[in-house]
Amino acid sequence: MYGLDGKTAVVTGAGGKNGIGRGIALRLAGEGAAVAVCDLTTTGTPDWGGLSAVVDEINASGGRAIGLIGSVADSGQVSEIVEGALTEFGRIDILVNNAGAPAGRDRVPVVDLAEDMWDLVIGVNLKGTFLMSQAVGRHMIQRGGGGKIINMSSISGKIGAARFSAYCSSKFGVIGFTQSLALELAGHGINVNAICPGLVETERVYHMASVLKPDDETTTEEWRDAMIKRSTENSPMGRIAQAKDVADVAAFLASSESDYLTGLAINVAGGSHMG
Repeated sequence: MYGLDGKTAVVTGAGGKNGIGRGIALRLAGEGAAVAVCDLTTTGTPDWGGLSAVVDEINASGGRAIGLIGSVADSGQVSEIVEGALTEFGRIDILVNNAGAPAGRDRVPVVDLAEDMWDLVIGVNLKGTFLMSQAVGRHMIQRGGGGKIINMSSISGKIGAARFSAYCSSKFGVIGFTQSLALELAGHGINVNAICPGLVETERVYHMASVLKPDDETTTEEWRDAMIKRSTENSPMGRIAQAKDVADVAAFLASSESDYLTGLAINVAGGSHMG
C-alpha cells in the first residue's frame, strides 16, 4: 500500500511477542523496507524467541531483517546500533523510537517514587528517543534525501494520571521533543512525528497490572482482564487497541503519503481521547 521498497528502517524495542515494536517491524517489512530491529537482548521467554524470532519471521516471509542489541539510554550503545544498521544496509531512511522502560516500581505516588525508577523511565523513554534521533538525524542530514522519524509517545503524554508521574513526564517530553526536532529538521526534508496510543493489548498490560492491582487477593491476571475490560468500555470503537492499529499509523508516517505532515502527535485511542 505504501511502497517502502528500497527503504531501510530501524525499530527499537521490537523483541516482544505481542508488542508494538514487532507489529511495526512486520508492517514496514511487509511494505518492502529492510528492517533493523533492536532490543536489549536477542532472547525471549519460554514461549517466544524474542528479537531473534522477529528477525527470522521477517526473513522467512521474504523480507530482510537484522537484529541489533543495545540500550537506547546509552550513547555508546546507540552509536553501535546505528553503525550496525549502516554497515548492513548502507543507509537509514526511517527511525521508529519505540523502546520503552518496563512498567514497574515507577507506578507509585510521587512521594513514594524512587529516584532510580524516575531515572530509568526518563532515561529510556525520553533520553533514548533523543539519543537515537540525534544519531540517525545526523546521518540523514549528511546523506541528504530526507527521512522519517517516528517517536512513540502516549495518551499519557497529553493527560496526566496519578501514579504515572515518571511515565507521563517522559511522554509529555517526547511530544515537546518531537515538535522541536520537527522544526529543526524540516529544512532537510526530514519529517518528525509522534504516535500517542491509549492502552494497547501487549505484554506491558500484564506488567502494569502486577503493580497496579489493588491488593494481594486480586491476581495479576484478574487485574489485567479488568484493565482491558475498562479500556474496551471506555472506547467508542468498542475494543482495546492492538499493536496492528499503531503499526498502521507508523506505516503511513513512514511513507511518502505523509510528506507534508510534521510535528504531529497522533492519537491511536479509538476515540476515547481526542485532545
